[in-house]
Amino acid sequence: MAFVVPVGAHRGLPALRHGARVGTGALSGTCGAVKSPGRTATACGSLRMSLNKPEGLAAPMSDSKAPGSFDAITSDVEKLYNTYPFPPDPLIDEAPIGYNWRWHYPSAYGFCTGRMPPADASIEILDAGCGTGCGTEYLVHLNPNARVTALDLSAEALKVAKERIARSCGQQALDRVEFEHRSLFELENMDGAYDHINCVGVIHHTPDPQRALNALASKLKPGGILHIFVYALYGRWEIRLMQRALRILQRGKLDFKEGVRLGRKVFAALPENNRLRQREQTRWAQENQRDSTFSDMYLHPQEYDYTVPSVFEMIDASGLEFVGFSNPRNFDLKRLLGNDEELIALAESLPLREKLELVELLDPESVTHFEFFLAKPPLRKSDWSSEDTLRAAKGFVSPCIHGFPGNFIFDRDYFPVQLKEAQKEFMKAIDTPEGGSVAAAMDASKITQSELMELVEQSIVMLQE
Repeated sequence: MAFVVPVGAHRGLPALRHGARVGTGALSGTCGAVKSPGRTATACGSLRMSLNKPEGLAAPMSDSKAPGSFDAITSDVEKLYNTYPFPPDPLIDEAPIGYNWRWHYPSAYGFCTGRMPPADASIEILDAGCGTGCGTEYLVHLNPNARVTALDLSAEALKVAKERIARSCGQQALDRVEFEHRSLFELENMDGAYDHINCVGVIHHTPDPQRALNALASKLKPGGILHIFVYALYGRWEIRLMQRALRILQRGKLDFKEGVRLGRKVFAALPENNRLRQREQTRWAQENQRDSTFSDMYLHPQEYDYTVPSVFEMIDASGLEFVGFSNPRNFDLKRLLGNDEELIALAESLPLREKLELVELLDPESVTHFEFFLAKPPLRKSDWSSEDTLRAAKGFVSPCIHGFPGNFIFDRDYFPVQLKEAQKEFMKAIDTPEGGSVAAAMDASKITQSELMELVEQSIVMLQE
């Protein structure tokens, strides 16, 4: 579980409730699958492990019907999430607590384009694989002018999602949400297209992740953005081993409640220095106290895990444009090789994809998943290198920073930032709901162009053309 430090409270948003899985975008919805005659379950470049072959990666664990069939996978995945609706976050009778910039369309759009969208933009959002609606309620709350479609395979999860939105956001907000009980592969039967699609922890649980991604791509408007989250191979190796072990102990029987019971007994019985037990205790035990989370991690009947090369193979086949990882600090080579000038110079000279792959190879424990934004071309990106262009813009203080108007603040990912006096004065000059003139604020604060661009690059200040 990601422990999310309270952010955004001073900007009119309360602090995150304990346990909200939003700090890394790691909030998994359930997934959808539907039969497809003549198709086999493939994962476009993902290392795919048959459960009977130790050299690969995770394949469907269902044996209730023909191995790998869409029908079998659909039935088993739906059974898991009807048994344990996911995520298990409690329902609350107030606005959802906290701020996640990936679910705030202006911030997500700014990450992808370098600018805020037009103020009068009418936004359509799809939460694909919404599960119990933990992400949906934030998408609804943080985007008050957007219409949101929430789609999921599990009827039980959707029931919780509807109640969650009604209780936390109210009837007026609920009227902006359309719930769809269907799989990702049925998107082609839905009307309309979307500006922003959120699909977190979903496609890797489908029988054909490439086809699922292609289906999502088909529902994006030109210039639309898609946030995706898939599991990583190397950082989840111990999970894969335990998944296989529990499958053996259950002798192929798909009983999730019994699997949870056996799994907890296995972890308790293993020696304290056992690698699997240590990884569970140090990394996952906090969130796995809940049976629904434990089963989602160790008993899922369908999972594909990825490496950097296989992620990009899937992206290339989708026709979408890779914008960037939404946790870019995790892929900064300087944190691994920065103390050796020769090595960091050599690494920085590599093509982008090789740089990213180098991080997952050198630090697999920190890469348990990949979260990234894709866009449907054409996506125009703003260039603020010209001072004239910069001065003509309107500026806004990001709503997800914490600590302002002090000099010491936390950015949207809760990393500390020490503001210079001119930077603080510039931010005070534009700190209104309508934003402020960059030129006027620059003149009043005496901020330099480079000092302002530091704020823009850190997404502390957002610009609008």
